[in-house]
Amino acid sequence: MKSKLRALASLAAVFMTVSILWYGNRPLVIQPASFQDVVQEAHGGGYRLIDVEDLWQQYQHASRDLLLVDTRQVWEYRTGHIKGAVNFPLEPTLWSRWRQKGALEKFLGPDRSRILVFY
Repeated sequence: MKSKLRALASLAAVFMTVSILWYGNRPLVIQPASFQDVVQEAHGGGYRLIDVEDLWQQYQHASRDLLLVDTRQVWEYRTGHIKGAVNFPLEPTLWSRWRQKGALEKFLGPDRSRILVFY
């Protein structure tokens, strides 16, 4: 009886190990965000979206009120970026955005009246 119980426990341990390894190493399918997703996320955060023409006007005339955020990796930012842009690397996954939520809020600060541009 003891040997059957030991064999069952061993089999359960092997099954759990295989399951954990499979789950941790499975390929992730990243769904591309649609424009509607962007609109909903901006609305949920209390932000307003502007078009390219409005952005160009703001960039030319009121660049102090404009925060350009380059979300590429640091090495990409160093190879070239829009003048005045700051770097805050973000991965295009929900997990990454959730993990960096507090850091992003601190980075952006409390001022919600300025225009934020993420690229």
